[in-house]
Amino acid sequence: MTRTFRRYHRQIAIALCLPLFLTVLTGMGFTVTHEWLHQDELSEFILGLHTLEILHLDGIYPILNGLGLIGLLITGLSMTGLFRTRA
Repeated sequence: MTRTFRRYHRQIAIALCLPLFLTVLTGMGFTVTHEWLHQDELSEFILGLHTLEILHLDGIYPILNGLGLIGLLITGLSMTGLFRTRA
């Protein structure tokens, strides 16, 4: 069972690597450009990238990110052995 979860965890991680990396980088970039540098136009562009509003995916992108993270949490927690019954 652990091998199955490990395989699913690996596949989900590969699929979510770029979207989560984009989300993290643009989230940090928005904060830096908006709060520290006060560049409103650049921060609006970065926010559009953050939500993928540029590609008109702003309605589904956060849901896909969230579902992927839930999948990673479930498979990751199952591999830790916290939920195994002791014989």
